[in-house]
Amino acid sequence: MGYPGKSRKMFERPRTPWQAERIAGEVEIVKAYGLRNKRELWKAQAFLRKYRQISRKMLAAVAVGQAPQEAEAIVNRLKRLGMLKEDGNLDSVLSMQLGDVLERRLQTQVYRQGLANSLRQSRQFIVHGHIQVAGRRVDVPGFLVERGKEMSIDYYAGSPMAKEGHPERANRTTQVGA
Repeated sequence: MGYPGKSRKMFERPRTPWQAERIAGEVEIVKAYGLRNKRELWKAQAFLRKYRQISRKMLAAVAVGQAPQEAEAIVNRLKRLGMLKEDGNLDSVLSMQLGDVLERRLQTQVYRQGLANSLRQSRQFIVHGHIQVAGRRVDVPGFLVERGKEMSIDYYAGSPMAKEGHPERANRTTQVGA
């Protein structure tokens, strides 16, 4: 571990920057999940790549008879984050998709629960500090929501959005109810 105050890059850019089909696919994913830029997509890809790589190494080690508890810790972490099913194992880590990671982001969860009208609006609510997870205000749209904490996502108590008469809430409830 290095110096905690030093920021490090959490992503890796594509090796070939000008591939039309890759760019088109990235643009579709960015639009579908309301990401700010491709850097957020690359972070999710790096997260997925990291756990796939660790999983391959652990599968090789477990086959030899080494490090079964480390492999179990990785699987438990991904289960806690909600990216693996409860009956998932080390092999199922290799079958994870990018959508599994992007669905666990707070921005997507806020939109899926109906607290915002769109993915862009959910991002705005989070950045402006109107959303809380398990009683704590979270202002990072890329925050990965754990499995048990999905139902504890709500408007922050100190926010104007917490009041029932707020125009955006009234707009949301009329659209959801209609």
